[in-house]
Amino acid sequence: MAFTVSFSPANVQMLQARSGHGHATFGSCSAVPRAGPRLRSTAVRVSSEQEAAAAVRAPSGRTIEECEADAVAGKFPAPPPLVRPKAPEGTPEIRPLDMAKRPRRNRKSPALRAAFQETSISPANFVLPLFIHEGEEDAPIGAMPGCYRLGWRHGLLDEVYKARDVGVNSFVLFPKVPDALKSPTGDEAYNDNGLVPRTIRLLKDKFPDIVIYTDVALDPYSSDGHDGIVREDGVIMNDETVYQLCKQAVSQARAGADVVSPSDMMDGRIGALRSALDAEGFHDVSIMSYTAKYASSFYGPFREALDSNPRFGDKKTYHMNPANYREALIETAADEAEGADILLVKPGLPYLDIIRLLRDHSALPIAAYQVSGEYSMIKAGGALGMVDEQKVMMESLMCLRRAGADVILTYFARHAAAVLCGMGPK
Repeated sequence: MAFTVSFSPANVQMLQARSGHGHATFGSCSAVPRAGPRLRSTAVRVSSEQEAAAAVRAPSGRTIEECEADAVAGKFPAPPPLVRPKAPEGTPEIRPLDMAKRPRRNRKSPALRAAFQETSISPANFVLPLFIHEGEEDAPIGAMPGCYRLGWRHGLLDEVYKARDVGVNSFVLFPKVPDALKSPTGDEAYNDNGLVPRTIRLLKDKFPDIVIYTDVALDPYSSDGHDGIVREDGVIMNDETVYQLCKQAVSQARAGADVVSPSDMMDGRIGALRSALDAEGFHDVSIMSYTAKYASSFYGPFREALDSNPRFGDKKTYHMNPANYREALIETAADEAEGADILLVKPGLPYLDIIRLLRDHSALPIAAYQVSGEYSMIKAGGALGMVDEQKVMMESLMCLRRAGADVILTYFARHAAAVLCGMGPK
């Protein structure tokens, strides 16, 4: 059986001209002019499925119909023998357990495991933290192997270029501020020509499509090393600090920041920042709140990188107690009500329960910060041959995703993205 598709002479001539042959190619068919004194129409003859199937022969030269006839008659080729793997000698002979459900059935092959994997991870989930300084040379950070204070005009651009090459397009900036620019009130934080605003403008000029997160806190700019203004009796002043943070966030937004990220843990700062940004016309600038930032011992290498250790005391009056769980819900409710766009948990891996808590109680995106101490422990374990660094790196990031993190701030971002892209050893 066949069917005919008609074309006008004009269409055929067009097809002939495009193909450059005496007939026009059309998909897997050919338009061939019919012989005749006058070219009034052209047809394409397409074989039916039955005719095509009849023309197909097996490697033995027999047609499909002949093979099907053998199957109907019960003449099957001999299948390969079914060989069951042998158990090691001494394995007891037992009666199989009477179990209807055996979860291992869904884990028995790589294809099944991949099909049923519940959590995925990609370079789009990563935010790469970058340390910057005023110098032109990149300076290695001793406590964080593989990390550097990047020269803001040269090394920084090279690092961003390499990260983008493996699919990482989000970055968060942390400045190493010269001691001479630090003060008790951290005024350098809102200098429009300061290190961070200059860096933002440079990055947006070179890479306009990247997402730039900024840190909003006074500790890099404070001569006291605290996240806020310190009263003479050692108390961290809340409302006065928030006032300074608002000016800092507006300065960063003015430079082109996409997301401002208050990490200070002052009360009421999210609402104040939202109002300050909106008042200056920055309605589209997002706020990623460090919602549950704990007074953790995992921050040591980071503070070495920025030389931002407190000159006295600790940060326990404003960062959360590591022993507390329900308190994170109080911070979550406040940040949501005040206008946060993203909620962050810091540190990451030791606080998977807090990530899951926020995920279960908020519809907002959740971020997790795999902090410097987590990074350095994995690097040290790998260097000593105690763990497989790459496998532990990838497992730790997957665990953060599984707990509920939408994005992960991690110093492993470029390395992990290269693995995911197949550009590094698995």
